[in-house]
Parts: sequence; C-alpha cells; structure tokens
Amino acid sequence: MGRYVARRLLQMIPVFIGTTLLIFLMVYSLPGDPIKALFGDKAADPATVARLRHQFGLDQPMLTQYWNYLTGLFKGDFGQSFTGRPVADLIGEAFPVTIRLALYAFAIEVVIGVALGMLTGLKRGKFIDQLVLVLTLVVISVPVFVLGFLAQFFLGLKWQLITPTVQDSMNLGQLTVPAIVLGALSLAYVTRLTRTTVAENLRADYMRTALAKGLPKSRRLGVHLMRNSLIPVVTFLGTDLGMLMGGAIVTEGIFNVQGIGNTLYRAIQTSEGPTVVGIVTVLVLIYLVSSLVVDLLYAVLDPRIRYA
Repeated sequence: MGRYVARRLLQMIPVFIGTTLLIFLMVYSLPGDPIKALFGDKAADPATVARLRHQFGLDQPMLTQYWNYLTGLFKGDFGQSFTGRPVADLIGEAFPVTIRLALYAFAIEVVIGVALGMLTGLKRGKFIDQLVLVLTLVVISVPVFVLGFLAQFFLGLKWQLITPTVQDSMNLGQLTVPAIVLGALSLAYVTRLTRTTVAENLRADYMRTALAKGLPKSRRLGVHLMRNSLIPVVTFLGTDLGMLMGGAIVTEGIFNVQGIGNTLYRAIQTSEGPTVVGIVTVLVLIYLVSSLVVDLLYAVLDPRIRYA
C-alpha cells in the first residue's frame, strides 16, 4: 500500500504541473491588458503601466512567469493580486466558507442519496421506486441556477421561510438551502447510481449464498450488499467534492454567499489573473487528493482489491 501511495503521489506531480500550466496560459493569454483595465475609462500613464507590469512580472516571457509562480507555490506564495493584496489572504478568507458549504452539500447528498438509493434498489419496480426515479429525473433536467432562483423566490420571497440572501456566510442554518441547491444534482445521481448497483447486486451469487447460509438480513444488506454496491458510488463521490466547490460559483452568486466561488467570479469580471490562477490551483489540488483517497477507499470497501 505504501508503494502504491508513493507511486500515485509521483504521478500527481506531472498532472498538477500540466494542469496549472494550461490554466496559467489560458488566463494570461486572454486579449486585453489587465493593468490598463485597472484604470477603467481613465487614460493610463504609459510609465505607470510599465512600472506595474514590471512589478507583477508581466513583462517577462510567459514560461518565466509560470516558473516564478510555480516556485512561489512551494513557499506558500500564491502571488499578489492587482489590488495589492496577497492572493493567499483572499483564498484564506473565502475558502472556509466554501469548504463549509461544499461539505454540507456533500453530507446531504451522501446521507439522503445513499438512503434513497438503497430503498429504491430494494423496492425496485414498486411505487416508491418509480416516484423517486421521476423526481430525480426532474432534478437532473433543471439547471442549478434555475433551481436556485426557484428556491430563492418561493422559500425566500413568497413564503418568507428563509432570507432571500445569506446574511452570515458562516451560519450553518443560513447555508442549508444553498447547500441543498448545490448538492441537488449530485444527490439525484447518487440516488440513481446506488439504486442501480443495489438492484444488480441483489441478484448476485454471493447474495444468494449469504441467504442460503442463513445470515441475518441486517448482515446481508449492511455488509455484503452495501459494501459492494458503494464502490461505483464512492468513485463518483470522490470527484464530486471538487465539482461542488467549482459549482459553488453559481450557488454563491445567487444566495450572496461570500465564498471562493464569489471571489472567483469577481476576479474573472475584473481580469484578476493572479487571483483566478490561485483559486483554480487550489481546486486542482482538491481534485487530485480526493481522487487518491477514492482509490484507497476501494481496498476498504472490497477486501479483494489490493495494491502492490
């Protein structure tokens, strides 16, 4: 297992470098001068523009800029935004909010999604199964931003059950509706995926053997059926945490949650290249780490899986 983890960590290095290089090139190759954009409609003094370009290293070749950024990352330096603030400070302020929102949405989709999937898989073809399939299909068909605006309009404006926008981004109660909206699509996928794998494994030989041996129902379902059925679900959930943090851009914008998504959106609008690259770099790291954790969880769920 240790050799496998070391090999995977080494494989993550070229993936990380290639991904961040691509993002860096895309952000800094966009048309327009971000330094001149700081002046808005005012005429920019050429000497001041040249000084700022030199200050932020924008007068250097693109690969040199990326190398400086990469070496700074190993020192914990994400660069400096065009407003003068360290990007690490901006991430440090917004990241805890998005982590809280994403984990809240993740917990909702895992608990409710797996429970509904198990229920419908065991009741395949029954009324409850057909009802859940229809409801999850509706959720999958509705874009997240539409679902967010509907929740905001009916729950916040019409029925006044919640505040239309979040007033305190660290208040878990106020994050409940945004978390449900953020995790709704993934919840529908988890439910349908769990339902399919449970229904398939119910007909497997090992389940018939467990029944013939007289094992208790709780052990058959909780140990044999669930552990095998959760392997594809865990694969989806492993990459979904990163997707939730990326998808938080829309949800945080709708409900005015002051998290990383809102910060990234404002940075894109104002052509804040260092901030955009820094935030996306953190998201890439989350994807890589979550994918490693998923691979390690396979061996926990299925004893037949061993890593050399």
